[in-house]
Amino acid sequence: MKEEQTKPLYQKSVQAVFAEVGSDAKVGLTTAEAQKRLAEFGTNQLKGTKKTSLWQKFLNQFKDFMIIVLIVAAVIAGLTGEVADAIIIMTVVVLNAVFGVYQEAKADEAIEALQKMSAPNANVLRDGKIQTLAANELVPGDIVSLEAGDVIPADMRLIESASLKVEESALTGESVPVEKQAETLTADDLPLGDRINLGFMNSNVTYGRGVGIVTGTGMQTEVGHIAGMLDTTETTKTPLQVNLSKLGKSLTYLILVIAVIVFIVGMFRAPEVSGGNRVVDMLLTAISLAVAAIPEGLPAIVTITLALGTKQLAKQHALMRRLPAVETLGSTQIIGSDKTGTLTQNKMTVEKYYVDENLITADTPVAGSAERLADLLALNNDTKINSEGEKLGDPTETALITFNEAQGRNLKQLFSQYPRVAEIPFDSERKLMTTIHPFGNQFMVTVKGAPDELLQKATTRLQQNQVVKMTEDDQKHIAAVNMAMAQDALRVLGFAYKMLDELPASNQLTSALVEQDLTFVGLVGMIDPERGEVAGAVAEAKHAGIRTLMITGDHKVTAEAISRRLGILDDSQGSEAVITGADLDAMDEETFKANVGQYSVYARVAPEHKVRIVQAWQAQNKVVAMTGDGVNDAPALKAADIGIAMGITGTEVSKGAADMVLADDNFATIVNAVREGRKVFSNIQKSIQYLLSANLGEVLTLFVMTMMGWNILAPVHILWINLVTDTFPAIALGMEPVEPGIMKQKPRGRQSDFLSNGLGSTIIYQGIIEGLITLGVYWFGITYPVHAASGAAHADALTMAFATLGLIQLFHAFNTKSVYQSIFTVGAWRNKTFNWAILISIIALAVTIVVPGFNQLFHVTHLDWHQWLIVLGASFTIIPVVEIIKFIQRRFFNKG
Repeated sequence: MKEEQTKPLYQKSVQAVFAEVGSDAKVGLTTAEAQKRLAEFGTNQLKGTKKTSLWQKFLNQFKDFMIIVLIVAAVIAGLTGEVADAIIIMTVVVLNAVFGVYQEAKADEAIEALQKMSAPNANVLRDGKIQTLAANELVPGDIVSLEAGDVIPADMRLIESASLKVEESALTGESVPVEKQAETLTADDLPLGDRINLGFMNSNVTYGRGVGIVTGTGMQTEVGHIAGMLDTTETTKTPLQVNLSKLGKSLTYLILVIAVIVFIVGMFRAPEVSGGNRVVDMLLTAISLAVAAIPEGLPAIVTITLALGTKQLAKQHALMRRLPAVETLGSTQIIGSDKTGTLTQNKMTVEKYYVDENLITADTPVAGSAERLADLLALNNDTKINSEGEKLGDPTETALITFNEAQGRNLKQLFSQYPRVAEIPFDSERKLMTTIHPFGNQFMVTVKGAPDELLQKATTRLQQNQVVKMTEDDQKHIAAVNMAMAQDALRVLGFAYKMLDELPASNQLTSALVEQDLTFVGLVGMIDPERGEVAGAVAEAKHAGIRTLMITGDHKVTAEAISRRLGILDDSQGSEAVITGADLDAMDEETFKANVGQYSVYARVAPEHKVRIVQAWQAQNKVVAMTGDGVNDAPALKAADIGIAMGITGTEVSKGAADMVLADDNFATIVNAVREGRKVFSNIQKSIQYLLSANLGEVLTLFVMTMMGWNILAPVHILWINLVTDTFPAIALGMEPVEPGIMKQKPRGRQSDFLSNGLGSTIIYQGIIEGLITLGVYWFGITYPVHAASGAAHADALTMAFATLGLIQLFHAFNTKSVYQSIFTVGAWRNKTFNWAILISIIALAVTIVVPGFNQLFHVTHLDWHQWLIVLGASFTIIPVVEIIKFIQRRFFNKG
């Protein structure tokens, strides 16, 4: 017995398993014992990662360097008596933190919803009777009944099997259902797919029935082991996260250098600046510069833009699990896609049939010999139709029933008139299936199977409803048609029949006696047809510089034919662009990485090959998106830059590892998501261009004011401009409609960042223009003052500079709708949210100057109409100046 216990489960006898788990075959577990085991083993579900508390999420928002600088600024402002400034700065910081926590919480809710999807029930023997229980209540020792259509709720040792077939592609990658048995296996080191006396959690019963005893639940199942492995797999950083990190570091160095320079220079010029406490004054000046340089609204703007993209994608059946992944889609260069269900409909369909020496499309009405063929398709068939009209059975056989239904044939009458009275089930050795039906005073034998096997047993053929002799030329012609259909990716079945005068005895129902001297009727070609929209989506992806890969468990011939129909392979690519899993296994890593660009189609591969494919392309510095639905796909989904799980056929583990879930399992949705991702990146770029050019203008203004010994803008001025007149338009820029031709551009890839495509130099020249115009207005205000008193003149000039700096940024927002195109081309008023944002910002800026009571809070004065005219005219100047520069860039430097 001890020796029995050390054996793997599939080598243990049923009696040994019962003894090991302590259960009874007739009674099952008692309710009390089940509750005891539930407390011991836990619920039968996969455990998610450890949750972060709300308080931890809130504190995490303050780890960003730019936020820390703002907090320091608020503290110093408060200690030096600038309480209003300190309150405003901390309000901005706390609002950013609250918004960040809200976004994380929403993301967590989505993940939890995915984990709760489709929890199945199970029929369990408890207390001596069958009960329907939630699958998460199962414990080791429970006895579970299985039938076609069930999801196996836990790992189990089968104790009964009646024609039981289980689809285990989630674990093994093999799409063909596995025939199960209850007998003990003797072979050693069997892979999962060959352990045919075991059932695995999340597998689907496609045929027959069975009974199993639960041996593992939750994280102790095969699915659970893989889910546990995911915790050790590092999540790839998205290009957005990398770009924001780089941008943050660059700004950090810039802020520190400028702040130190201004502090040192100001210390020497302190008597000119204020005559007060020079250390405090210059510290506040340095803080003003830091506040001016920091785009404190950027984290919120990026998050909002991504959230808007997520909302838009959800409408297109793409559910994002991580916000940064929205932008990553826009940089995707490689899409590795499953065939079944994603590129195709995952529904076997009769496409052509061959009778009377003619190959006919499936939508052609059956007539003549084709009527006998249609009879055979329905009679030689194990499909069951439940009360809801759902067809249960092998996908190939259900396709034959669907063909008959599409032809408008009365199957109920057919089955009633010709009931099945005997059969020889299909087996993989002879590749045939036979059924026998009463036919008047005789019995009709129907035979279905592989055409080459069927032809060997046919001596006659049906021609225009007449039985004629089968000649050698006939056989060659039929074989050629069979080959041509197979090369067109069709799965071909042959059909034949014969008439018997009496029903053979059960001991005579053998292939040697019954499946001989057949009359060949015809061939049927079936296919899992491509989705109608996929070919167009593949072509659009190709125009966008994105390469599509097909990854399938199908045979090489089928994979190549489908890929050509979809445009994944073109006429310039031969069969060498198709590689099989066996070829991949025989190739070492370095060779594969060096040659990965040669292959567009992967046939007869297992899900574990996907990790190699992802890593090989990433070694070429490509941004890779990978689709998957099985448990074994999960590591590849996590390793890819964008992991895409199937929402309909996908397992919970694959959804948990993915960045995006396709609610419709459709490849075209991926391409639509790429378009949205490109729009998101473009809009974030516009926001960054707007914010950084504005902040550069602020820094330049403060720097020159300090160098000149002028009164400088206070931190509260800069923060109000950044918070109100910067943030609202920047958020609205994130809602700009997609620019025409965005899917004709090449992918950005990994090397590109937010300052690519000339954006860095654009920000610099536009920031300089903003700063110079603002300084010009200040100079004009003190050179041609309205008030004679020096203090009042400087106060007016400072107010004019404050108003100009705010308004010039609002006018400049129109320029940032495109880096190089004219605002008249992209449309100045297309974005209604943007229009409202500009209006609200103008009002918010004007309130600080015009409305009584705000003057002291913001250290500003009232302006007369002459001064307002100067401010408005100078601020508007930014639009024609930038338009002229853009025109020169387009005309002479081929930009845009």
